[in-house]
Amino acid sequence: MIAAGPVPVAVLGPTAAGKSALALDLAERLGGEIVNCDAMQLYRGMDIGTAKLPVAERRGIAHHQLDVLEVTDTASVAAYQTAARADVEAIRARGNVPVIVGGSMMYIQALLDDWSFPDTDPEVRARFEARLADLGPAALHTELAGVDADAAAKILPSDGRRIVRALEVITLTGRPYAASMPTIGAPRWGTRMLAVDRDTAELDARIAARTAQMFDAGLLGEVRALIARGLREGVTARRAIGYAQVLAHLDGEYDLDHARERTTIGTRRYVRRQRSWLRRDGRITWLGGADPDLLGRALAVAAGHETGARDD
Repeated sequence: MIAAGPVPVAVLGPTAAGKSALALDLAERLGGEIVNCDAMQLYRGMDIGTAKLPVAERRGIAHHQLDVLEVTDTASVAAYQTAARADVEAIRARGNVPVIVGGSMMYIQALLDDWSFPDTDPEVRARFEARLADLGPAALHTELAGVDADAAAKILPSDGRRIVRALEVITLTGRPYAASMPTIGAPRWGTRMLAVDRDTAELDARIAARTAQMFDAGLLGEVRALIARGLREGVTARRAIGYAQVLAHLDGEYDLDHARERTTIGTRRYVRRQRSWLRRDGRITWLGGADPDLLGRALAVAAGHETGARDD
């Protein structure tokens, strides 16, 4: 049974597709408040490189789950789940519509699906983090394949954070990693789920333009300021796309132009992962970001009048 209150709408999709603008339009029309579902926008000071909307551009609409972590903190899906669900419940209790927006796949599932997280053990986690630092993600991925081939097949060899978490869960539970994954059913609160996408060539051009704008707007200076606040010591923040490449540039691994190029390439690869993940979810209605009636279509989804996969 869905508790009484306005039904949330989730605005999902790949990076640079236009989620933030659509979410603001929906919140204005529906009387809503925004709940961020982008893991890197949780961090204070990580503004330029995450395309975080400045306060002046938020149209007076309340935003939640922004700027709640320091760069030295480790982002936790479990902690996000608890905090973001409380935000959604509070927004509904006020009679407003929660507009959930972002593209961090595990965070979306944690918020909307039935997912109970195995406990974490700092000693076990530290052991695998140390092995990751010593051996690199590819070698640790090989270890994962040796104990859970299915988990290894679903996690990229370059995704050190997820590899470590999978090994930690397997060690602590004695069960395959999949046993701890979420149950997919009706989304929590009856949330209406839509995703914005664009033609690949158009999206690639938007990613390139967005990357150039970030560097031109001072991403290098932002990273230098965050280093003074402990960015290098952070486990998750320093690995964010754009920030990792600028850190590598500052460490002399390559010049600034190459850092821009690697950021663009990294974003495109991440977009492929986002699309693959989201396309498997049959609950999502897909909308074309270039559709002149995008807001109208999104409002129809929010009202429950239009559902089902689309490729506009």
